[in-house]
Amino acid sequence: MTIEEAIKTAIAYEIRIRDVYLEAVAAVDDAAGKRIFETLGQDEQRHIDYLEHKLAQFRQTGAVQPEALASAIPDQASIQREADKIKALTAKDYLGIKQQMLSKALETEIETSNFYQKMVNELPADARPLFERFLEIENNHIKAVQFELDYMNKTGYWFDFKEFDME
Repeated sequence: MTIEEAIKTAIAYEIRIRDVYLEAVAAVDDAAGKRIFETLGQDEQRHIDYLEHKLAQFRQTGAVQPEALASAIPDQASIQREADKIKALTAKDYLGIKQQMLSKALETEIETSNFYQKMVNELPADARPLFERFLEIENNHIKAVQFELDYMNKTGYWFDFKEFDME
């Protein structure tokens, strides 16, 4: 895959996940759920804008110069620190559509992350930094969505760690 093809494919992935979040905003009734999905959707739109800028840059210069790419979703350590605050929001019974939308979002985020990992592994070294940052951000999105699902489902897991054991 060429760098241009990789950027175009990345844009398609980002549009797809953004649309999942926009669909979720429209489908969820509670304010906390809407806020989570809106934040994630806005983050994905920033990714689309950034990638479109990088595609134009590549077409003009034949190279991609990675620039800082911020994310509205904090890193995994910050998510962990804020978990107690989120507990209060997720303790209510938000099953149903919110759970379905989170599951759909998680599946799409994992697929997108897998694409970025493939690009990091396969593209020439000069193109990797662009996709390494996206991989980091998408992995943080996965953690945030998985956290919401785990806590909502009361699986006994908290950020992939077992909270309790029934044995």
